[in-house]
Amino acid sequence: MRVLKIHPEKCTGCLRCELACSYTQTGTFQPAKSVIRVSPFEGHTSYAPYTCTQCAEGWCMTACPVGAITINAAGAKDVLDDTCVGCKLCTIACPYGTMFYDPDTRKAFKCNLCGGAPACAEACPTAAITYEETATLDWLGDFAHERTARVLVGGRGSAS
Repeated sequence: MRVLKIHPEKCTGCLRCELACSYTQTGTFQPAKSVIRVSPFEGHTSYAPYTCTQCAEGWCMTACPVGAITINAAGAKDVLDDTCVGCKLCTIACPYGTMFYDPDTRKAFKCNLCGGAPACAEACPTAAITYEETATLDWLGDFAHERTARVLVGGRGSAS
C-alpha cells in the first residue's frame, strides 16, 4: 500500500506543495484551495506540512449522511461532488482538521492523492513529502513514536 508521508524536519516552508496541490485540484494557483497546508512553528524557523492521513477509521465517511465519501483506486477517501450536499458533518468529524468546505461550490473537499500521483510530493524539492510503499496505514503513529523517542533521549525537540 502506498501512503503520503510527511517528514517535517525536511520542510523549508517554500509552499510549493500548496501551489502544486491547488493547481492540480482547481487549475489555479490558489493555496486557500489546497488540501495540504504548511504550518510555521518556532517563529517561522521550522515548518510542518499536513494533509489527510487517509486514516483507517474514516470518520469523515462515517459521518457523511449521504455516502458522498468513498475510497478511490489510489486508496484515498474521496468526496463525490455530485453526491455531497455540503452539510459539513465530515469537516466536524475529522479529528485531524483536514476536511475542508468550499463556500464557492458548497461542497466538502479533501486530499484524494491526485489519483495515485500526489502533486505535493512531486513538487517538494526537499522530499519533506513523499509517496511511498508502507506496510502500515499508521505512519503518523510511527512518526510520533520516533519523535517521542528522540525527545526522551535529548534529541531535537527536547525542552532542554
